[in-house]
Amino acid sequence: MNKKSFLIVLILFSVTFVSGCTSHGDDFSEKSGNIEKPDNIGSNADSASGIRGSEIDVLYQVSTIDALLQGVYDGVLPVAELETHGDFGIGTFDGLEGEMLALDGNYYQIKTDGIAYPVSGEMTTPFATVTYFEADENFRFEEPANLTELEDFLDLNLPSENLFYAVRVDGNFSYIKARSVPKQEKPYPKLADAVSTQSVFEFENISGTLVGFRAPEYVKGVNVPGYHLHFITGDRNAGGHVLDLEMENGDATLDITSAFFMELPTSGDFYDVELGQDLQADMEKVEK
Repeated sequence: MNKKSFLIVLILFSVTFVSGCTSHGDDFSEKSGNIEKPDNIGSNADSASGIRGSEIDVLYQVSTIDALLQGVYDGVLPVAELETHGDFGIGTFDGLEGEMLALDGNYYQIKTDGIAYPVSGEMTTPFATVTYFEADENFRFEEPANLTELEDFLDLNLPSENLFYAVRVDGNFSYIKARSVPKQEKPYPKLADAVSTQSVFEFENISGTLVGFRAPEYVKGVNVPGYHLHFITGDRNAGGHVLDLEMENGDATLDITSAFFMELPTSGDFYDVELGQDLQADMEKVEK
């Protein structure tokens, strides 16, 4: 296996792979972290089927959720590069230090003290999903809803369960339970073990924004099926990975993201980890 990045483009509308995605020529000349970038990455995606225009949004992802579950925590892509792929999203940082949240073009690192810190471009991520957020569907919540009720309502109003959606909810919350995971030391534990040392924060009577994605069931192992949400307060000072909530009212916005672009690490632990295992039990531990 040569050390060149694997570029996978899943075009849900056209079911077409980007031409040149599997070529092994001399285009790979620019590196970001330990992901090598081809000079013509933009042109390849553009020329494939016109997906990079204003009509179709692209979700950009670094690595896979299964790799993260199994302890692949080394940062592989600088945030400065990640910012060129989206102004909205979630993820984590090198060594799994804290929760990443990107909103309105601003990137934050929510550490184990619950504080949301601005992120420098030199910081790296082992796993993240971002997009340029553009509203396609809007919903107003006038009645209280818990996390399950919020997700169920959104599911009932999806155009299709087979697409990706960027999800933004600006609301007033009577209760938010969130977490952040501390930086891990090598040899890295699995994520289900790392979260045993997580810090949990409880917010009451607070306004803020939920940021995240809904992924279809068939991407199990690649991303988190269903909803994966992070939270940041209205003053952008605190937040975390959402574990539970009670929302009084709010406005939900969905961005239909019908193209998916995934970039894989080209060295390190990712090369050796055994992916494709059934990690559902680990995922359930992580979400508690």
